[in-house]
Amino acid sequence: MNATEIYQQTTRHFLRPILELLDDDSVTEVLINGHETVFIERAGKLTQADDVRFPNASSLLAAARNVAEYAGRPLDESRRSVDARLPDGSRVHILLPPASRCGICVSIRKFSPQTLSLPRLIELDSVTEEAAEFLSLAVAAHRNLLVSGGTGSGKTSLLNALSAEIATDERIVVIEDSSELQLSQPHTLYLEAQPPKPDGTPAMTIRDLFVESLRMRPDRIVVGEIRRGEALDLVQAMLSGHSGSMATIHASTPRDAAARLETLSLMSGVDIPVHVARSQVASALQIIVQVNRLADGRRQISAISECRGMAEQGGYHFEDIYRLTTQSGDSVRNQTPARLTPTGCIPHAAESIALAGLLEKVNLTEALFAEFL
Repeated sequence: MNATEIYQQTTRHFLRPILELLDDDSVTEVLINGHETVFIERAGKLTQADDVRFPNASSLLAAARNVAEYAGRPLDESRRSVDARLPDGSRVHILLPPASRCGICVSIRKFSPQTLSLPRLIELDSVTEEAAEFLSLAVAAHRNLLVSGGTGSGKTSLLNALSAEIATDERIVVIEDSSELQLSQPHTLYLEAQPPKPDGTPAMTIRDLFVESLRMRPDRIVVGEIRRGEALDLVQAMLSGHSGSMATIHASTPRDAAARLETLSLMSGVDIPVHVARSQVASALQIIVQVNRLADGRRQISAISECRGMAEQGGYHFEDIYRLTTQSGDSVRNQTPARLTPTGCIPHAAESIALAGLLEKVNLTEALFAEFL
């Protein structure tokens, strides 16, 4: 029995109060709020799991430490939170008291062996066939793309689906805090940030991994989530010839996503003026895909927008290519029924898609490429 199999058995032992939930394919998240309270997510809806609890706080702490040990990440008085993975790949975040007033908090986002694809998202009514075709063409044409959304909106799943449109002969470097993306291309390298070790081994941050990735001859750089100063590294990569870079970011609108990327760039420790950071973000960003979780629990793309540099007033110039609207044509947010419809705006990406020789793949989006067909 190898080390992974041993940890798999011990982890299941420590987590036995919630094993039924972990083994239930309909459950997508398990949220432990102290040893007595457990919530689950099914079909995008949160409910409390009745009669599910850990015997006491000590048993939950033992489970948390076991998970952290498997990930090789310390969890003690000096480090009271940790991001880790279960042996099956499920993502785990642990937070200890006193930062958490309700006790030990463990959030488990379960691993799905079946990754979503654009055709599957069409079946789920998360995107229309026409919008999916445009996104596929934009990815193939190496447009820089950012997936924006709130917590639990499906950003990572959408990024995974979009990454499937990357050509199989490209060399892709994936950078994540905790490995979650599952790309289908054969030439994919997965880099995962590492915390400092008790033996004095220094941390390997997302920013460190960016430096390493640029020396590894990537055709694409895909970042699981932009959270800190690595935003500047992503922007610089986008501007320095690594076109087709992709990432996710927490934001409520495409404009908010650009503003957040700008703010995070200013947190990099590099002394750059605000107007320079804004100008660089405006030049680097090309397409932002906004995804929301609707009131009925479904995840749906609510806008596909194009960043067209700086506006005359000094802000960002955005044009929506597709927008979620009701049948009456009014813009909506977190409301159903609605459909992602074209705005009639011709994207600048059309020229890049034409120059990339991709017009033969145009079918449902002919109106966007009339000038080139």
